[in-house]
Amino acid sequence: MTALSDVITAVLLPAGAVFCLLGSVGLLRFPDIISRLHAASKAQTLGLLLILVGTAVQLPLRYAPVLLLVVLFQLLTAPITGQIVGRTAYRVQAFDRGPMFRDELADRLARDGTPVDERPPREDADR
Repeated sequence: MTALSDVITAVLLPAGAVFCLLGSVGLLRFPDIISRLHAASKAQTLGLLLILVGTAVQLPLRYAPVLLLVVLFQLLTAPITGQIVGRTAYRVQAFDRGPMFRDELADRLARDGTPVDERPPREDADR
């Protein structure tokens, strides 16, 4: 069983590290906020989960609840943070709406009585 757990760990830990690295590169290289959010939330979360599973294979069973709490915390906070940052970027018009096919949030905000200002986007929005 030790050889199998070593092989599983040898695959999962580097794979998780690669996903974290790619998420970091995407965070630096992607042009707009929406793409950066995707890189930060998806790749980093998957990388962390792979690293935690690879670690769990090597640790005794008594550490499983702690690792499970870390996994649950990551799965709960990453989408919430992404939602808040995305909504903020939308409200301050810090991204290009040109590629959007349909703006469902604008429809909902108009229905709720809080439309977004139609001012031109800022020059430093992508920094």
